[in-house]
Order: sequence, then structure tokens, then C-alpha cells
Amino acid sequence: MEMNAIVAGVGMTPFGKHLERGLKSIGAEAVTAALADAGIEGADLDAAYVGNAAAGLVTGQESIRGQVILRSVGLGKLPVVNVENACASASTALHQASAMVSAGLYDCVLALGVEKLYHEDKKKSFGAFSGAVDVEFLQAFMTAMQKSAQAGGAKSASEGAGEKRSMFMDIYAAVARAHMDMYGTTVEQFAAVSAKNSRHGHLNPRAQFREELTVSEVLAAPMIAEPLTRPMCSPIGDGAAAVVLVSEDRARDLGISKPVRIRSSVLHSGWDHGMDEEDAAGLCVREAYEEAGVGPADLSVVECHDATAPAEVLAYESLGLCSKGEGGKLVEAGDTSLGGRIPVNTSGGLLRKGHPVGATGIAQIVELTEQLQGRSGDRQVEGANVGLAHNGGGTIGTDVAAMCVTILTS
Repeated sequence: MEMNAIVAGVGMTPFGKHLERGLKSIGAEAVTAALADAGIEGADLDAAYVGNAAAGLVTGQESIRGQVILRSVGLGKLPVVNVENACASASTALHQASAMVSAGLYDCVLALGVEKLYHEDKKKSFGAFSGAVDVEFLQAFMTAMQKSAQAGGAKSASEGAGEKRSMFMDIYAAVARAHMDMYGTTVEQFAAVSAKNSRHGHLNPRAQFREELTVSEVLAAPMIAEPLTRPMCSPIGDGAAAVVLVSEDRARDLGISKPVRIRSSVLHSGWDHGMDEEDAAGLCVREAYEEAGVGPADLSVVECHDATAPAEVLAYESLGLCSKGEGGKLVEAGDTSLGGRIPVNTSGGLLRKGHPVGATGIAQIVELTEQLQGRSGDRQVEGANVGLAHNGGGTIGTDVAAMCVTILTS
């Protein structure tokens, strides 16, 4: 459906390692900030959609995660919908909140994404990702990944998946090797994504990593799963991000004179299709552009799901920023850097801002909203008026399990 929800306020915690804080503390910080930014009280909310992916495994909190978090800041009574959709949990919560406002069922809705991934037991943290595939086929899936790595001479990728790192790093590594074989993409081009995002993250006070890296430093870092070195892989993290969405009538009541609007929000899951046929990301992108009435050339700024550096390169191609196989050249030319033709991941992306999976999708919306409102400080994209968020999660068959693409305009 065509969306027409207005962003009244945003809030976000710094992303990072917060072992001493719980879900309630982290979530409350983002909610309080978003309400203050919108200039409203909690009592003004009609409903809340709360995205979280892994609390059940990492903290033991199941079933009523949103209610527990919101009650800690005095928000009871209102309808709370808990949303779990892998790394797309927060964007799915936003999608649902936007739909309800656009349909006229609610006038003022909170969308929150929150996650705690750090745990003293690292296996518990990384094990949270292993449930984002079809677990009945997990062992066969892991064996196939190991055989693929061994056949390609990828020693690091042949062992340790799911225990020393998220198994998704191995999935992305396999995709990267295939892209290199098919299109001639180089490891230096993948490293250029990490270097670019480190420059952007250096300018973001809420980013998990603030250190700037060169391409050489990225390549010299420890190998995780060939060809991915550590800075080419997003870290686990803790954090939360929140958005208050309102109807046009409520926006007028609040005196919002230059609204940031959700123009489209498209959600699909993967399916069985041919390797050369349109996938979930392609379908979401195509429908989002059609609903918003814009195309790739209209975009001012993009936040994409760079769970790894190669994932950002593939996103360029899915979004139509360049032709198939040309993503490596696009980043190498500086087109996706601040000051370039189409800046991507001005926040630092998942690679540097961090990736508390249940919060990531709304963190993208926070960054884009602030860009469209001209309040991004040193990383501001001049004249930004159209932003796109691309957020996916999980794997089903050979496709992403959940993909959401959202377009905002000012």
C-alpha cells in the first residue's frame, strides 16, 4: 500500500558494548529521546510496535519484550505488538506502524527497535544468528558452506562458523567469492567500502567504531572468512532506535511545517526462484520506487544493509545505483562517499555504526530523517530530500528471509 506517515520524532542510543545495561535501560533511552524530539508525552501514543530478534536467546526475555521495555518508562495500557523478523525486525516494526497510520487506524504510533547481543558467553551471542535459517536444514547448510570454502581454498571460512563468528559472515564470504569470480570485483574494492564507512563513522558520535581506516589497514586486519577481514564484517552490538510516526492531522496539531514523510515501505520474504530471476531485494526495490514515484537518480542518501562490505556492493546493484557487476567500481570511484554522487551509509553503516540486529532498521530511519532535516552535522549531505533504507535479515533457501525497503522524502 502507498504510505503517508510523517516522522514526528526520532531517538537513538550510541551503539556498542553495554554489558552493564539491560534491554529496558537501552530501550528506554531511545524511546525517551524520540518522544522528546516529537514534543509529545507517552500518553499521546495510540500504539507501539517493538522490533527485537534475539532477546529470548541472549537475555531469556521472551513473549512480552515490548511490554516489559515500555512499562519501564511508564508506557502501559496502549496496544503493543512485538515484531521478530531477524535483522529486519525493526524495519518490519516500522513497516507495520507506517501502515496503520497511513490507513487511518492510528494517529500517533511508536516504532522501536532494540537489541542486546553482547554476552559473557560469546557462543550465546553468535548462536543467536544460527536460528535465522531453516534449522531443520542447518547441519546440511553448514556442511555445504564448509565444502564451498574448502573447494575455493578458503581456509579460515572452513571452520569456526557459528562459534567464533556469526555464520552469516560465511554466507556473505561465499557470495563475495562468487561476485569476484563472475565480475572481476577485487578485494581492494570490498576494502574500499570498509574504509569509506570508517570515514563516515568517524563523524558519527553514536557509532560503535570511530577510528578511520585506510584500504591497506582493512586488508592487513585479521582474516575472518576469505575474503573478509575483520573490518569487512559488521560487529555484534547493543543499542536501540525509535521513531514516532503521526498522521497528517496530528502533524498539523504538532506544528510540523516541514515534514519528513514515509513515502513507501515494502516488505517481502524470499522464495524459490532461478539464480537469474528477480529476488526479494529486487522486488522490494522495484515496488518501493513505484509506490514513492521516484527512481535511483532521485536519491540523495542511502542507508543500506552492509552486514559485510560485499553486501554493500551488492546493494548498489539491487538499488539500481549502478549496473550488475559494477558495484566495486562505484565505491572505488568515490561515488558513494560523502561529497560523492550518491552517499551511502553516512552513519558509518552496520560496519562502523554497529549492528544490534533488532535495532538496525530503525537506526537507518533515524539517520535518514536527520539527513533530510539538515541536522547531521559534519556528515550532512547538502540538499538531501530523498532517502532510502535497505534492511534485510535471515536466509531462506538461496534468498534473504526478510527484506524491507523504505523511502522517505522531505
